[in-house]
Amino acid sequence: MSGTLTLVIGGAASGKSAYAENLLVRTGKARVYVATARVLDSEMERKVERHKNMRGAGWDTREAPIAPEQVLSARKADECVLLDCATMWLMNHLMDESDMEKAEADLLRGIADCRADVVVVTNELGFGIVPADPLSRRFRQAQGELNQRLAAQANAVVNVIAGLPQILKGVL
Repeated sequence: MSGTLTLVIGGAASGKSAYAENLLVRTGKARVYVATARVLDSEMERKVERHKNMRGAGWDTREAPIAPEQVLSARKADECVLLDCATMWLMNHLMDESDMEKAEADLLRGIADCRADVVVVTNELGFGIVPADPLSRRFRQAQGELNQRLAAQANAVVNVIAGLPQILKGVL
């Protein structure tokens, strides 16, 4: 038996991670944070530290930049999982030139089969301009398609703008 999926979507620095973290804290369950970011420079290192400090104690953090489904498969029904974020996961795969069809199928199956409740954070990229270069256009297109598939699979979808949640699907 699998848990529920909540998708939290929004623009960069919209407050979506803080909102998603609060959803998990309110459950009272053991919290697992699945980090998908790769720390490749000092700016990303500072961002990761800022997010850790915002979360505070009480989180079991697992780094899974490529295969979060492996972490999800080990979760129990008395846990809740925050996967932050699908955008970084996608970027890792595009930069590695992965088989995206397989990677996405593995991720979606891993979420569906997870016994714990799962909250996935992702970025909405469709409100911006059309990127000038092919890789950026490919990334934007892949992100939009991934978000659509996550939203279709989700029990609830919440759009966060300026820290304010809008429920697009389901109830919380």
